[in-house]
This record gives sequence, structure tokens and C-alpha cells, in this order.
Amino acid sequence: MNAAEMVTALKQKFGEAVLSTVEFRDEQTINVSLAALKQFLRYCRDEMRFDYLVDVSSLDNLGEEQRFEMVYELYGYSHSQHLRVKAKVGEDESVPTVSDLWATADWHEREVYDMMGIDFEGHPDLRRILMWEGYPFFPLRKDFPLEGKSSDMPDVAFTGVAPMADGPFVTCAGGSDTIAREPRARNP
Repeated sequence: MNAAEMVTALKQKFGEAVLSTVEFRDEQTINVSLAALKQFLRYCRDEMRFDYLVDVSSLDNLGEEQRFEMVYELYGYSHSQHLRVKAKVGEDESVPTVSDLWATADWHEREVYDMMGIDFEGHPDLRRILMWEGYPFFPLRKDFPLEGKSSDMPDVAFTGVAPMADGPFVTCAGGSDTIAREPRARNP
């Protein structure tokens, strides 16, 4: 069974919990309700043999009623098929952890929590993984300013706003190669 046939079978099995499906460039994406997410992913692992959780990520759709979207990338070694599962999440909603289904979800969920502030219900160790404990912001949210925020912790971070223009990691489009796009190459 290929991924498209699996999506059809999942739509029949889960009915209205499947909100929509998308096929783009032979990749299958299935959007499910948050209420059915855990049961849906368990079924994908146990019955559809998606035994590898490739990635867990999130999107910030600032301005929409359900601001966030969770994205799960699944792969099955036995059938070599890939499936993307998405679920919309409101700003005050939590997402059920899948760290009990795939051990690899532990760190992915911690990263999503740390960068976006999405809470994972039932996670065994939900704490920051990149930012320090007590950091009050979520840097990958769209309302987080690009220049960063001031910090009162000089031993941990900048005390002022982080420089962005012509910084060492900022490239410019339009250069003929990677060296020409490097800002320091233009300002000797």
C-alpha cells in the first residue's frame, strides 16, 4: 500500500476527525483534529507501521483563531512510505505528548515547547532545552521581535538588543555566490 492509499484508509477509519488532505509533489499530508491526534498517531504507528517519527515541528499562524499548527513527519521502514500529519492548536490548548509512542518525540516536543510555548500534556520532562530556565519569551513566535529582547542576565545573554544589520550571520540576496552574499565581504 502506498502513502496515498494509506491516506484513503485513514480517512475511512477516522471519518470527521480527518479535516483535510493534501497531496503535493507526491507527498501526503493529512490534517486531523487535535482531539483525535493521539489516537490517530497511535493507529499510524501500530496499524499502518509508521515506526519512525522523523520530526515534530510547529508553525505560528499569528492572527488566526487556532494560532499554532503541529506537524509530525512519519516514516515506515517496512513499506518505505512517508506521511505528514498536522493538527491546529489554539493559543491556550495543550497537545498530547507522543513521547510514549516514539522515544524520539521527547526532545522534539521540548524544543517546540521552548521555542513556541506549546505545552505537551503528559510529557515526562517538559522543560526548556535551548533557552535557560526562567526565560520568559518564546523566540520562534511571530510576535517575538527580530532584534531580540533585552535581558537583565549579563552572564547569560546580551544586556542590549542583539545586532542584526550586517551581522555575521546575515546574508543578502542577489550576490553571484556565497562569498558575495556575505556582508563582511562588502564592508572591508
